[in-house]
Amino acid sequence: MESSRPCKYCRERTIVPDEVTGNLVCESCGGVQEYENYQAHVGGITGPAGTYVRTGTAGSGSVYNYKETKIYEAKKLIEDFMFRLGISGPKSNEVKVLVETITEGEYGTGNWFPILVGACAYVVMRKDNKTLPLVEISAVIGREIYELGRMVDRVVSFVDLKLPEFDIVNSFERAIRTCPSFSDVSEDKTGRMVKQGIFLMNCLVKWFLTTGRRPMPVVVAVLVFVAELNQVEVNIEVVAKELHVAVVTCRLRYKELLERLVRVAKLLPWGKDITVKNVVKNAPFVIQYMELKSMSKRGEKRKALEDGGFDLDELVGDCLSNETGYRIDSYGTKIDSQYFELEHSPQLSVDDMEKFKISHECLYLIYSKFLNEFSNAKSTIDGKDNRRKRSRGYDFLECTEWWKGKSELSKKLFLKQILEKDVGLNATPPSFDRGCLAYQRRREKIKAAKLRIEKVMCPSNAGCDGLELDHLESTCAGKKKQRKMQVEIDWEDFIIEALLLHQVKEEEIQKGHYNALLDLYVFDSGSCE
Repeated sequence: MESSRPCKYCRERTIVPDEVTGNLVCESCGGVQEYENYQAHVGGITGPAGTYVRTGTAGSGSVYNYKETKIYEAKKLIEDFMFRLGISGPKSNEVKVLVETITEGEYGTGNWFPILVGACAYVVMRKDNKTLPLVEISAVIGREIYELGRMVDRVVSFVDLKLPEFDIVNSFERAIRTCPSFSDVSEDKTGRMVKQGIFLMNCLVKWFLTTGRRPMPVVVAVLVFVAELNQVEVNIEVVAKELHVAVVTCRLRYKELLERLVRVAKLLPWGKDITVKNVVKNAPFVIQYMELKSMSKRGEKRKALEDGGFDLDELVGDCLSNETGYRIDSYGTKIDSQYFELEHSPQLSVDDMEKFKISHECLYLIYSKFLNEFSNAKSTIDGKDNRRKRSRGYDFLECTEWWKGKSELSKKLFLKQILEKDVGLNATPPSFDRGCLAYQRRREKIKAAKLRIEKVMCPSNAGCDGLELDHLESTCAGKKKQRKMQVEIDWEDFIIEALLLHQVKEEEIQKGHYNALLDLYVFDSGSCE
């Protein structure tokens, strides 16, 4: 039948539908008419459908619809994240099930979906007491850590789950075994470093250096410290980069660790010469002292040192042995000479186990005897050849087995057990220390402000108070030099003076809530009247 439409090629009106394909073809030239195969629906819903255009398809020749494509892409993204995070097997399936449960099988393709996958991975691993730091997940999914943290809270509240406490010891063990900087370390040395790191990590928990802080910077600080103890060359910047942690925070935690060890070292007889700069070289003595203290029992007089798991004869014999050559370091030749001047030398016998205790005097005696033996060996050596032989001797840290690893703090313990241990120092949280210093500083400023107010209101009584005022001002400024100097008054001093003039109590001013006090007593004073 002749069609009313002309052919696009020969312009003849001989276009008929093909019985096999349904396309319109020209009987004259045989040309297929493109875009002419659409057949409209006739007769409502029950009418015939088009040849290729059908309801619910994504286009010509499409196999999957939009929902199926979205689910496929989402599952592919989850598998990629699980591979990059090192999660496989049942744990990977748990993450997929949790994502499907939360999204009710719809999944997603927006920017929020990778954050949800990372949060579900963290919850699954944390629920099983497995360590997976948020910083590592944040680096893998390419999102900020605070967004990931908020999503973790939403996931936990949605599934009504209570996560166990974060295990910083597991984080340390995982970091030392997965960090590329420690890949070349032998297995024996790695096991030794793990025990030492767990011991120090428990000490940091006892000293509240992990309270309210992100755990990974503390892990980096302990990693670098134990590496220095075991002569493993690492760089704190490299380790922080490998564990996706800020370098500045890691340096701050490392400094806080050294400061705590210096405070412990002050209890030793030679501790007055130990500072942050040389505490690493003296760390074997400090850690050995902490280990001995942690193995002691409070309120009991121990009859023997074996209660702590140490052999006293072996300990003293290693320190006083004449057969081992000790290396002379350039930094310790002059400093160690001051320990020869002994004012009080306690007479303690090794065999008298009934009276022996772990005390400063005992360590002082061992150290002084060792230095005497060292001085005698040094006086008999002269000449270049002898100095060469002496430099070939064993290092003191290598020839003395100062680390025993028999303390309970070298294992994973509960918080209550850690707090019950004695490591020679009972420290308060750093935030509490800073608060006490700020409280003291504000109290001194209040005294100085009262003297200034008194000087203005009663000039006749300010004759003898001028020196005291200058002394308080210099104290508030925290000047180290002991001399009288003029101190500038800052904005805090003016606020304190205004609050004192409005008869605000000193106890309230010392708390430092200046904005609230100004709104309550100064700016609203007219309305209150």
